[in-house]
Parts: sequence; C-alpha cells; structure tokens
Amino acid sequence: MAAPNATLRAIRMGMLLSQDDMARAIREAGDRAGEPNDANKRLVQRWESGQIASPRPVYARALEAVTGLPIESLGFTVLMPQARVADDGRGGHDVSPEPTVIAAPGGQSSTRTRAEHGNFSGVWLSRYEYFSSGRDGSFIGVHHVVILQHGDRLTVRSLPGSSDSPLTMDLEIDRNIVTGTWTEQTATDGYYRGARYHGAIQLLVEPTGRRMSGKWVGFGKEFDVNTGPWELVLQDASTTRNTLDAYNRRPE
Repeated sequence: MAAPNATLRAIRMGMLLSQDDMARAIREAGDRAGEPNDANKRLVQRWESGQIASPRPVYARALEAVTGLPIESLGFTVLMPQARVADDGRGGHDVSPEPTVIAAPGGQSSTRTRAEHGNFSGVWLSRYEYFSSGRDGSFIGVHHVVILQHGDRLTVRSLPGSSDSPLTMDLEIDRNIVTGTWTEQTATDGYYRGARYHGAIQLLVEPTGRRMSGKWVGFGKEFDVNTGPWELVLQDASTTRNTLDAYNRRPE
C-alpha cells in the first residue's frame, strides 16, 4: 500500500489552498513558464495519497514555483541516476540505467518498529526564543503552524498570515521524544533581510499530548552555533478549512 504524501498535504494546507486551488496554481505556473500542464484536482489527490510517488518534470517545476520549495522537500520519492566507474580504460564515470531511489522526508514509512503514540495533527502555537547579537537582546518568534502526522512523521508548516517569516519543520516522534529539523525564511523587509536559517530541534511531549517543549540548535548571523528554548502548544485538533482560516493571523 502506498504511503500518503503528508508533506505535500501539509504544505498545501499551510498555504490555505484546496486541492482545486493547488491544481489551478500549478496550471498557472506552467503557463507563466511556457510549459503548459493539465494539473487537476484528481492529480493532486493522487500525489497526496501516494499513488504517484514522483511527479513528471513539467509538474515538478510547477510545484517548485507554486510552493517556493525544491521538489525533494515536497515529500516525493526523487529518482537519481546511480554513478559507476567505467571499465572501458578511458576513465570517467558512466550512469547506470537503474536509478537509486532517494526518499524525501515523509515519502515512505520507516522500517523500524513504530512507537505507540497519539495523533498530533492540528493547529499549534509555535514559540521560540533567540538572542540577537546585532540588536543585543533576546527576542521571541511566534507562528500558528499546521501539524500533519503520518505514522511517526510530523510535517509542520506555518500559516501564511501568522508571520512574515515562513517556518517549516520535518519531525519524527519516538514515544514522547520529537526530533527533527527546522527552517525559517526571514522577511525580506525585516532586520535579517530575507536570510534563510535552519537547524535541528528536539522536544519532549508532555503526558497530556497538548504541549511539546525543548531546545533548538542553529547558526547565527556571524555563523556561530546558537541554541534556545522552543515549545509547541496545541490550539485546535481540527485541520478543516474553517479552522485554518480562523488561525491564519498573528498570534496574540
């Protein structure tokens, strides 16, 4: 049975797009690039259900244009040619006709035994603290984020209206421990002028399952390694369009 592409679904929902909206945006991106395509709701459904594990190049380029993310970050299985040393006395490398499959996060389930845990899908309040050497002070970053769970994978994307700096996370849960990576694209007109920051994160889930807290690690403006507290607090377990619309605003 194909594993659903929870990453793509989370990204679409985080953009507040229906499957019809996503298909329309993909067609429009193709038209702008001079590469018309026939994206429709059914195609988006097949991507998200995992029936299609890797989109055709024309769709991959349109998906990258719509989401602003590389195709390998959209939960698809990316096929890469496998290089081998040629045995023809002429040196160099040949490309094997058989591809090596590289699964993007969320593209396939883990082969290890999954821990028993609840479902963490819903809208959460993300809050982290960081020190700015340039401004000589500590600051708080807050977002409303959508979490979608598939097995032991958690895909996180901030709602667009909650901050000028989009936030994404790719997490894995093992019992009450959550580990993964985070990426934030800062606002182009803000202090950090559109810089992209990323790092690692580890959180502990409270017994109620409604709060996760821990630490982030990442590089600073001067390329030093920093750390600080981070927490996620459940706001609503629903991921309906009405719920996402209600939280598509800056946290109070």
